[in-house]
Amino acid sequence: MKKVLIITYYWPPSGGAGVQRWLKFVKYLPQFGWEPIVYTADSGEYPVIDNSLLDDISKNVTVLKTPIWEPYDFYKKLTGRKKEDKINSGFLSENKNPKFLEELSKWIRGNLFIPDARKYWIKPSVKFLSHFLKNNPVDLVISSGPPHTTHLIAEKINNIFNIPWVSDFRDPWTNIDFYKDLKLTKWADSKHRRLEREVLNKSDLVLTIGSHLKKELLSLGAHNVEVIENGYDQEDFINQQKNVLDNEFTIAHIGSFTPSRNHKVLWQALEQICNENPNFKKSFRLKLIGKVDHSVNESLKETNLLENTISMGYISHNNVIKEQHKSKVLLLMVNNTPNAKGIITGKVFEYIASGRPILVIGPKDGDLSDIINKTNSGIVCNYNDIDILKSSILEMYNDKLVFKPNASAYSRLNLTKNLSNLLNKLLDSKKVK
Repeated sequence: MKKVLIITYYWPPSGGAGVQRWLKFVKYLPQFGWEPIVYTADSGEYPVIDNSLLDDISKNVTVLKTPIWEPYDFYKKLTGRKKEDKINSGFLSENKNPKFLEELSKWIRGNLFIPDARKYWIKPSVKFLSHFLKNNPVDLVISSGPPHTTHLIAEKINNIFNIPWVSDFRDPWTNIDFYKDLKLTKWADSKHRRLEREVLNKSDLVLTIGSHLKKELLSLGAHNVEVIENGYDQEDFINQQKNVLDNEFTIAHIGSFTPSRNHKVLWQALEQICNENPNFKKSFRLKLIGKVDHSVNESLKETNLLENTISMGYISHNNVIKEQHKSKVLLLMVNNTPNAKGIITGKVFEYIASGRPILVIGPKDGDLSDIINKTNSGIVCNYNDIDILKSSILEMYNDKLVFKPNASAYSRLNLTKNLSNLLNKLLDSKKVK
């Protein structure tokens, strides 16, 4: 079998959507003639832990781990957190923090830790992998970011061994929704952009998750970009009771609820419906599954929706699947940021596979909207469409909308087949040269 070294920071027991992309590729790659070797951090600073994901790792997969030092103890002291507290991604804050300390920590993060807080893992990783690869050659190297430190590790390995290199951009680098919040100096911004261009230019192949991001990466200097979407694993859906639904009219949001996803138009629409329809108010429940920014709870308080809200916090992935099948409606809030059209939240594919109606607030001409329409799985409302939003919610409440979602194109097995074809094509092109 051909061998591929996969460099990824997020790996079980890390939880969340980011870890699942390469966890599932690793699971299915051997079926297509590729033996994956995973290189990851030993005891990283993960926002959430999900031990249920360990079940997806075959005993035959080689997983290499090395220690990593991350400056989060300093960050926690600076912002008044406890040592055992987890650091959320995307500037999600579950509690109000002193503004000055938060702003200072953002400045430090963006200007001193480039490309990210895992930068001190680069040198020891290159040393470890150089020794490993001398005795254990591989056919390809793949780096998955963020964190984009993984790409810099792979770049140095590529320089040393001239092994074909694939960089996978699950999210943008300088066009990520919170990049503007990093308080960057001109020097720091220039360095971020220079490193980004180097990675894109030197990669033999760049992978990403949607067409808008593909165009962006090409414009930034990549010369060979292909789209492999995120997806769903059919095995995760075995034995789910699709006809067992919540008794109440439940709208479930699954995943991190960041400030840029807190679209007040939804809370205003729900408040108006509750005021106009007592039966709806009695039946309606909002389920928040995952970490929630304090601004969301403040908005719910302002619109008198807290009494209708069930906050469940982070739950394991297998229990997430159960909640998706039980809920009457699944909610997707697309970040209202300049890159909104290119955002495709990882959970959308599991939403589609669950068969439940999906309510999206986001751009109607974005990549995610195209997927919703293509799979006939829900409704997309623009950020300010309160009237359309109200009517859509009421139609779902009264079972007047019928969807017949088809998610087969996004099964992890099919996507891994697509990935293996791209890897084979890249190797063949290298042999010709």
